Amino acid sequence: QEGGAPGQRGQIAPRRVDLAARAALSAAPPVKGMLLSALRATHGRRRNAIVLIAVSAFFTSATAQNDCKKPLYLTFDTGHMEVAPLVAEVLKRQQVHVTFFAANERTKEGDGSLGDHWAPWWRARAAEGHEFASHTWNHTYWRADAGNAQHPAFRVRPSAGPREGQSFVMSAAEYCEEITHAADRLKAITGKTPLPLFRAPGGKTSAQLIASAKACGYAHVGWSPAGFLGDELPSETASNAVLLNKALRDVRSGDILLAHLGIWSRKDAWAPAVLEPLIEGLKQRGFCFRTLRDHPDYAAAVVQVR
Repeated sequence: QEGGAPGQRGQIAPRRVDLAARAALSAAPPVKGMLLSALRATHGRRRNAIVLIAVSAFFTSATAQNDCKKPLYLTFDTGHMEVAPLVAEVLKRQQVHVTFFAANERTKEGDGSLGDHWAPWWRARAAEGHEFASHTWNHTYWRADAGNAQHPAFRVRPSAGPREGQSFVMSAAEYCEEITHAADRLKAITGKTPLPLFRAPGGKTSAQLIASAKACGYAHVGWSPAGFLGDELPSETASNAVLLNKALRDVRSGDILLAHLGIWSRKDAWAPAVLEPLIEGLKQRGFCFRTLRDHPDYAAAVVQVR
């Protein structure tokens, strides 16, 4: 409180300073920064008010994070990566953690989405607390089963890498290597162990493909019907406004949402134009965001990953 001995007017009472300092030191990074900035940069009554607001924001944020009754699981697959920095800015500003499914796809800048050029971007996302999983190394599409139960194999067609656009047969062991290669690269550049999950490009799978991946330690993750956010669709027939309104109308608690870090064929980029209003609108509807580490369907698969 204010008042007291001469020279003390406009200062924060010691108990309030102590409360703000303790909150700042224990807060999550985005809130911690806000609290520390308030403590350092302001004085007198203004300092008092801002610190109290920051402390309130800290406790409100902590409550919202711990009391997640309507979770959504936002996921991103790699793409041409041009929008990746903007996506990261939105996620950081909104304090939303997501799960990235990564393949080494062609990019507008650099040597592929998992190449050295983009490695600092991935490291920064790991430091922010996002999760990672494989999208196959060469963004390899399943086309058909080719083999039998004893010796499973798959006809595939990569959209990246030295055999881009070619159709050929890959054994189950080779397909597992496709998954593992991307996961190993993610760990090498981020220092963080990816979740033992994968997403087949295009979501195209078979029961045999899923069983073969499970046998080598990977669970497949698709997306919810309403979770298809439409950024792969032509903007001429699916405008950003239409896609935003559809998602806000149809998404339900527990849905896995799918977007991409750039789509070559879409003229009007979905991210970040739709991403931020979508997150804000879903929050206003009482939804909260979690990574797939917390998804009940994959709890058994990820329990040993730290």
